[in-house]
Amino acid sequence: MIMASKYRLIVIPPPLQGHMTPMLQLATILHSKGFSITVVHTKFNSPDPTNHPDFTFVSFHDGLSDSYTVSSKNFIHISSYLNTNCVTPLKEILVRIIKEEKISCVIYDGLMHFIDSVARELNLPTMLFRTTCATNYLSYHWLPTLQRNGYLPLQDSSCVCMEMVEGLEPLRFKDLPIFNLGESETDIMVKQATESLSVKPSLGVIFNTIEFLESSSLQKLRNLYKVGVFPIGPLHMCMTSSETQEKNNNCSTSLVKEDYSCITWLNEQEPRSVLYVSLGSIASWEEKELIEVAYGLANSEQKFLWVIRPETIKSIPEEVKSAAREKGKIIKWAPQKEVLAHRAVGGFWSHCGWNSTLESVCFGVPMMCQPYFGDQRVNARLVSDVWKVGIECSEMRIRKDEVEGAVRRMMVSEEGKLMRERAVLMKDKIRVGIRDEDALNKLVHTIIMSSSNSSTPHNNHNSS
Repeated sequence: MIMASKYRLIVIPPPLQGHMTPMLQLATILHSKGFSITVVHTKFNSPDPTNHPDFTFVSFHDGLSDSYTVSSKNFIHISSYLNTNCVTPLKEILVRIIKEEKISCVIYDGLMHFIDSVARELNLPTMLFRTTCATNYLSYHWLPTLQRNGYLPLQDSSCVCMEMVEGLEPLRFKDLPIFNLGESETDIMVKQATESLSVKPSLGVIFNTIEFLESSSLQKLRNLYKVGVFPIGPLHMCMTSSETQEKNNNCSTSLVKEDYSCITWLNEQEPRSVLYVSLGSIASWEEKELIEVAYGLANSEQKFLWVIRPETIKSIPEEVKSAAREKGKIIKWAPQKEVLAHRAVGGFWSHCGWNSTLESVCFGVPMMCQPYFGDQRVNARLVSDVWKVGIECSEMRIRKDEVEGAVRRMMVSEEGKLMRERAVLMKDKIRVGIRDEDALNKLVHTIIMSSSNSSTPHNNHNSS
């Protein structure tokens, strides 16, 4: 193992749960390989340092109010805000850090692409970390051309929405991350994609994926980049290896307190009998939809564990909660990996964020796919059409009768049974694949060689 005090990495996650979690998981894995870690983060939605006592945490001013709420309606705009307003505050922090010690590499999330130019100005090596799947990132390369050729904005009424995108098969136009956005939001998204693609990290691009899942997309990306492409994942599975298990204990990456009472409830249920329902940290149903979902779940006669975030659960009438509780359990936030790993869980109704998708397939749980925005449609297409371990529900109306039918289709139909069988086979293949740490070893080697060859002056410093 390399000496921890010799190589320090700076990791910079955005203040979003779906981005914070994989970045901290990656940092934990790299720490287990001997690197020292400094997490540079915004004050808004900041991580809890006590969950990672071996890391150094440094915050910078972002200008966001503590009361600011990220939703599917403003998700695109927060990226623009961070890339516009955080340049100077971050640069000041990095200048302060490099006065104290040498930095081997800055690993930054692609949502904050401005970091690359700041790091280059300071002569710091960079690695780009993409928290979406490789297939979604590949689709970004098509967006500027689609706009120039008049395909955008894409709406439900578009005559091409069900057609395959040439070069991105099996993705259809409706699976692209800009589908159903208005004209102004489409322009913002294409601009962000163009800016993101113009960034050329000096050392490589890291993906939270595995070769087995996305070999075609990864190969296409390797052909596009002159630097290394490293599929290091699925990160939550890599963190459970014997080498990182001790470091992983009690190292929660959640920004919300998890309710572990659900595990006790799951212990009382039959194997594969419970549908887990969660739309993640941003997507949500409207109040009238929540009521329809509640009655649909209750009428399905299937057991369910339903996550309803604190800001949403207040809007549900008590009689609806009572009806739902007869067959299930409602909680404000779940320890998702533990839930999906539980023997009682037989299905996952999900927004198909990439973290949730990876966790579901890695634990052999088939999915009801209801994507809302961004990469979720890409992920849903992979789950339902390529891997065939999920049901596409994007066209389903949120009415109690349709919800009931979809839940029963997942939990008690022959189709659902076959999906569960395929999901278990897929889980086994993934577990075999993660034993090969070739990509991780290449990543470690790349950082060490770059740092060893660097002539950047630095002061000696006792690092954590």
